[in-house]
Order: sequence, then structure tokens, then C-alpha cells
Amino acid sequence: MNEGKRILIIEDDQEISQLLHVILTKMGMTPIAAYSGTEGLLQLKNNPFDLILLDLMLPGISGEELITQVREEKRTIPIMVISAKVGMDEKVQVLKMGADDYITKPFHQKEIEARVEVQLRKSTAPSSQEDKKVWRGLIIFPEKLSVTLENNSLQVTNAEFDILSLLIHHPEHAFSKREIYEKIWKGTYVGDDNTISVHISNLRRKMAEVTSEEYIRTIWGVGFMLV
Repeated sequence: MNEGKRILIIEDDQEISQLLHVILTKMGMTPIAAYSGTEGLLQLKNNPFDLILLDLMLPGISGEELITQVREEKRTIPIMVISAKVGMDEKVQVLKMGADDYITKPFHQKEIEARVEVQLRKSTAPSSQEDKKVWRGLIIFPEKLSVTLENNSLQVTNAEFDILSLLIHHPEHAFSKREIYEKIWKGTYVGDDNTISVHISNLRRKMAEVTSEEYIRTIWGVGFMLV
């Protein structure tokens, strides 16, 4: 299903890069290696990719700087960080910058396979017959993977799009962080994982730049819902 998908691996450790290359090749994908942030940006400017696997501690341009540049250019290509930085602060920071997922080293092959599948699944899913989904001034276009809010285009990452899609299909239903995580990432939720909270915070910030109206409400003790 994901055969031929082009994956950019930006990792300066050649052994880890080669391991990722082997995993992705076995999955039928086409991995391309870059060994610095600068080389990674050059690849992105000259070639199309379906997913970025990104280390943070890179020579030249750091992983954090690369995420910032990609998102400033309004590119929605999914970014999956794979880093030895295990602190929650680092994870929250890169998710706020626009990364879609974060895996800590050392990683397991099965985890990489599952997370890569999740990030690519929208581009390989059958086309939806639904033109759009509307809730108040929020409109989601599933086939275009785009979002508008009160007639303004909303630039969202893959993860943010998935969260909005889930909420808009069940408006005024409160989802726990565990439910959101397991429905979108298809993995086991870890109770102290801030991934969902950070993505919700990013969505609220982007919405606040467009409107003063509340769209995502926190239901204390439960989770989040679209209102």
C-alpha cells in the first residue's frame, strides 16, 4: 500500500541511518539519506517526499531549525522526530514547532514501522466520497487534507488535521487524551505523554489568530470536545 513512498532520513549517525534505510526498504518504500540538516533542506527543496524522519542533534542546521523552516514555508509534509533527547520539555518543544510525532532512541523496528504507517495512511487511504465536513465556521476537506476557519485557510500539520477530523465527526462529544491518541496513533497511550495536549494547544493558537470564537473546549477530568 505504501510501495514507492519517498522517505527522507535526516540522521548523521550512519549506523542508525542505515538501520532506518533497511526497515523502510523492507516496507517497500524508497528511503533517501541526508547526514546534516543543511543537506536535508537541500533535498527537500529539490525533491518531493512523503515523510521526513528527523534527528535533532545534527551538524549544520539543527533538527529544530529544520522543522521551523519547513513549517514557515507552509509545507504540511509529516515530520517524525527520532531523537536521543528523552526529556519531556524537548518533546513538547518540537511538537509545538510542528513535528507530527516523536520517538526516542533506542527504538524498536516494529515501533518505526507502525508510526511510519500512521503518518502515511492518509495518502494511501481510498478517496473519501465526502466533499467536506462542516461545524459552525470550521470546514474540513478530507480529500484535499485542508482546513478553513471562518473563510480563512488554516495551516495544520498531519496530526492536527487528524485530531480535527476526529472531533468534527463527533461534535460535542468529549474525547479523553487516551481515546484521541489510540484512535489516531494506533498505539498504547502513556499516561504522562503530553502529545495530545501540545497538538490541541497548537490548534487553539492557530484558531485564535483567525477568530475569538471558541471551538475546542477542555472538559476537565475528561478531555476535549468541539463546541
